[in-house]
Amino acid sequence: MKRLGDILIDSGFLTAAELAEALSAQQGTNKKLGEVIVEMGLLSDLDILRAISSQYDIPIIDLQNVEIDPEAAKVVTEQYCFDNTIIPIGYEDGRLVVAQYDPLNILVSDDLRFRTGSEVISMLAPRKAIEEAIRVSFGKEVAQKAAADLESELDITAMKSLGDQITDEVNQAPVVKLINSMIEFAIRANASDIHVEPLADRVRVRIRIDGVLSEIMSNPLAARDAIITRLKILAGLNIAEKRIPQDGRIQTQINGKPVDMRVSVLPTIHGEKTVIRILAKNDANLNRKYLGINAHNDEMIDRIIKVPQGICLISGPTGSGKTTTLYTLLSEKNDPETNIVTVEDPVEIQIPGINQVQVNVKAGMTFAFGLRSILRQDPDIILVGEIRDGETAEIAMRAAITGHLVFSTIHTNDAVSSINRLIDMGLEPFMVSSALIGVISQRLVRRICTNCRREYEPDEIEAKVLNLKPGQKLYVGSGCSECSGTGYKGRIAIHEIVIMTKAMKVLLDRRASEEEMRMLAVSEGTQLLAHAAVELVLEGITTVREMNKVTYSID
Repeated sequence: MKRLGDILIDSGFLTAAELAEALSAQQGTNKKLGEVIVEMGLLSDLDILRAISSQYDIPIIDLQNVEIDPEAAKVVTEQYCFDNTIIPIGYEDGRLVVAQYDPLNILVSDDLRFRTGSEVISMLAPRKAIEEAIRVSFGKEVAQKAAADLESELDITAMKSLGDQITDEVNQAPVVKLINSMIEFAIRANASDIHVEPLADRVRVRIRIDGVLSEIMSNPLAARDAIITRLKILAGLNIAEKRIPQDGRIQTQINGKPVDMRVSVLPTIHGEKTVIRILAKNDANLNRKYLGINAHNDEMIDRIIKVPQGICLISGPTGSGKTTTLYTLLSEKNDPETNIVTVEDPVEIQIPGINQVQVNVKAGMTFAFGLRSILRQDPDIILVGEIRDGETAEIAMRAAITGHLVFSTIHTNDAVSSINRLIDMGLEPFMVSSALIGVISQRLVRRICTNCRREYEPDEIEAKVLNLKPGQKLYVGSGCSECSGTGYKGRIAIHEIVIMTKAMKVLLDRRASEEEMRMLAVSEGTQLLAHAAVELVLEGITTVREMNKVTYSID
């Protein structure tokens, strides 16, 4: 059998010089040649597979459009699949069909024959597609088995009484396995939230990936109380209280790695709905170039954060990336000469060198109380996790006008409305105009999957809305194994930045309308959210659908 390098040269995918360069880079590493070639950017995974496919007539399979037989998948372990980059997908005429990234490794095929007692039919699939299929296949299997165990083994009758009996019951293996597998699957899938929702006839579990919810599990209604009670115990909540909302936190380990989650319980007509927010990892990349900020907005942010005192607000809905932007800007100001203190609920990312304070409402440690205490700590820069009420807003503003640089977030629709929101909280316009430096509003839109991105001819409405030139094309993802058939992979932020210039302060002091302030902001360089989204559509980064979902207006 030919070596991979010879196959790539014979197929015209690689030159001899490029192969020599790759072989040189491979020396001293434990990496396979294919990995090195992809890392160097010489070829993609798919290019390598196409070369192998043409040489040995092995078909390339799209795992996204294949229903994986769970019985076939579990003939080997999950770890075995990861170690060898394979996933058994089914049987054909008694032979085991296996998706492989490296079919040239005949030792794996021989080992599979020995382990399973079946002949093996090899198919080709990209590495990432196989790894994702492994995660989904084995993750769902574990979760579904745990759900089945819960239904068959849990004494539902015991759930009708509260107290120690219910606590003992929900700590039994079936419900513990179910919750653990559910959380582990969500983390592996890079989900931001888990929704456990009691319906009229079942308990539905959904996860949010790239801002979109998808169902991963359905449990019997009889297991509802056991599931919710177990989650309450983990979050340190009152299991006997079912009439009012509760908030808590889960700190645990999944596969040896610490995981921090925020838990919200809300009573509904069918029982208590629980949402688990999976918080950002401590190793998050706090670099401005990863935020998706264009050159124009980058300059405007520089103008804001160079001001030594005042308050900078980040606005947007829940899950719009405000906290990541906030931490990124704060990390830029972090140096040994600067005393930075934060008050947050919760502390999502721990940054070395910064004094971070956790809000504890039960103990009386609110944003307002914490902020008053921070001012006695001789801070240079203060971060207030969120301005939720007039008291917190007033203390933050007073800190900003007495020589401190303050960062905070606020929930509003856009940058201009954030200014009026502060006035609605009871602040005087003169205080806001004196303290506020600027507002950064942001939303997240899904990126088109680069693996399956294709051009298409825009329709008449799209051409008119985007003011397209004749023949100008747009882009969309057709769906592939890389993006799980959605056509999207990852998200990018769009921004709207308003700077409190002298002219803007004059408008604010005379209580001008939002529309007047918006027109002035645009004339002074503000790029509205809608315009930022259009820019990404024209660049082929996102779609018209995503643009409309985030910025659609009746006007």
